This record gives sequence, C-alpha cells and structure tokens, in this order.
Amino acid sequence: MGKRLLILTAGMGAGHDAVAEELARRVAPKDVEASVLDVLDLVPLRLGRGLRRMYEGMVRSAPWLYEGIYRAFFVSRRPPPSSPLTALIARRLDARIRELPPDAVVSTFHLAAQAAGRLRDSGRLTVPSLVLVTDFAVHRMWLHAGNDRYLCPDERAARTVMERTGRHAGVYAPVVRREFRRARGASDRLREEAGARPDDRIVLISAGAWGVGRVVETAQGLAASGRYVPVVLCGRNERLRERVYGPALGWRDDMAELMAGAYALIDNAAGLTCREAFACGLPVVSYRPIPGHGRDGAAAMARDGLSCYARSPGELIEALDRLKDEAVRAARARRVAALFDAVPAERVIRAALG
Repeated sequence: MGKRLLILTAGMGAGHDAVAEELARRVAPKDVEASVLDVLDLVPLRLGRGLRRMYEGMVRSAPWLYEGIYRAFFVSRRPPPSSPLTALIARRLDARIRELPPDAVVSTFHLAAQAAGRLRDSGRLTVPSLVLVTDFAVHRMWLHAGNDRYLCPDERAARTVMERTGRHAGVYAPVVRREFRRARGASDRLREEAGARPDDRIVLISAGAWGVGRVVETAQGLAASGRYVPVVLCGRNERLRERVYGPALGWRDDMAELMAGAYALIDNAAGLTCREAFACGLPVVSYRPIPGHGRDGAAAMARDGLSCYARSPGELIEALDRLKDEAVRAARARRVAALFDAVPAERVIRAALG
C-alpha cells in the first residue's frame, strides 16, 4: 500500500501553491498519494479569504503598514506567541488529519508550519512534520520546535533554524518546474511579443501574481535609458497591464521560454520567480522590493552573491550594465548553480515517509 503525504500551503500569491504542487508531482511516481491543502480554507466563515485580501491590500496600497507588522511580529528573536488564528487552524487541521491520516506532513507556508508544529508538539500529530522554508530570509513565524525537520534555502537559514528551534535543518535544492532547468539558450518568443529588435536587451520586470509594486515607474526608467527594452510581467492584474506604456504580459504558463529570451529579471519579492530565473540561468536584480520578507529576502540573496540589490534608479542601470560583462555573468551563474547541487527536497520527504 502506498504512503500518504499531506502538503500544506496558503494562497498568498502564487509561489507557495506552485511549490506545493511541484512537490506533489515529484513524489507521485514513487507510490505516494500526495494531497495539497490550503490552510486558509480551514478558517471558517471565509475569513481565510479575508485575510488574503487584507494582506494583498496592504502590500498594494499600504506597504508601510505591512512593514510595521512584519518588523513587530516576524523578526523578533523570541519564539512567536500562540495566536488564536493558529489555534483555530490547528484544531481544524487535526480534524482533517483524523479523517485521512497521512504518513508525513510538509508545510510550505509559515502559518501552516505553526499549526503543524503545534499539533506535533501536543502529540495530536503522530507522524513526521517537515517544513520547507520558501523565504531566503527566514523569520520567526516559520519556527516551531514541534516540527521534526526543516528544509532551508541556504546554510545561513539552516543555522538560524537550528539555533532557534534545536531541530535538524538542512539545505534543499530550489523546487521549480523541470522546464525551467531545460530553458537554456535563446528563445524568440519573448522578442516577438515585445516587438524588439534582434540586438535589443530585453529585461523582464516581475510584479508577482498579484501585480504589485512600482513596476510602471521602473519600466519607464528603463525605457528612458535607451539601453534596455522593459517587459512588465503583470500577473493576474489586468488594471496594471492597462497602465503600462509598452510591452506588458498577463499571467503566463510559458514563463520558462520567456525567461530564456531575456537579458535579466528585475524582481520585487525574492520569491519563486527568482528561483525560476536562477534555474534558467537568468540574472536577477532586486529593485524596489515589497516590504517585509521581500525586502529582507532581496538583501539575503544579494549577500549570498545570488543577485544584485539596486537601491536607486542609477544603481539599477549600473547593475544591468555590469551584466554585459560575461565574466560577471559567469561568476553569478556559479553561485546560483550551487543552489541546485543541494539535496532534492523530495528525497528528504521520501525518507520521512519511510
């Protein structure tokens, strides 16, 4: 009889869901029945959707407010307090687990990690609870000593987790769809859609699934430089797409092929899109990141030599100009390639399943 794996996520943007779905795909051929559960759906009265809308609204219209919340509650070195929301989700998750007991649980979102850790700590969850940290800058809301094992994006994050939880933490390779690893070399699709000339340097500007951030200004600045052709990735935000004067794309399923035809990616969230670019060999420049985890993640990636963090319009152009040097691109590529030399997450998960 096959094993059951429960993967917990949360629809805060698209990145956590995409990681969860890719994990499920990877373990499925190994006689594992994987199911994905959004913990926000466990909150009654559709309050989980309200929480999602509130977070999106803050990031879009009141980033200063989210930054304040993040600094007050996410980055302290003290263990996170037990919140009523976590307790409610844990109680409903307990009922879900009793209905269809899994052989292991994996959390890809920090709220899920808190709920699963709470159940494991109390003895109500009797199977291994793993946490796959999707932020380069791990914050305390990811951390609960009840979880058995943490899979971290780099050694710095792993050390932080071990110091604060006492639990085993290792480094895993980025979880991205396999087409991103294959998308090396030039592709004409992006050039055709952008209406660019053969010698134009096309720069993708990511606004995430929700289409947030000051990407219109970023695109205008790049276009005005005369050195680059900006293409804004607007996600599912059609209003943003209408505001962009120049090439702009909505939600796409062929992102790997588009990235293969780009010169660089400008990112503002330090999330899955960066990892997809890393897999494609596309250099990343962080610019005007969203508050909280986006800003801290951008700093962490730059500190590790994975990307460049530009803090002004002038620095942005300079960062892109430096990428014309093949030696600079090659050095960055070597640092990024090391990420994918780490242990695949699915291997650790299969071992936990027994």
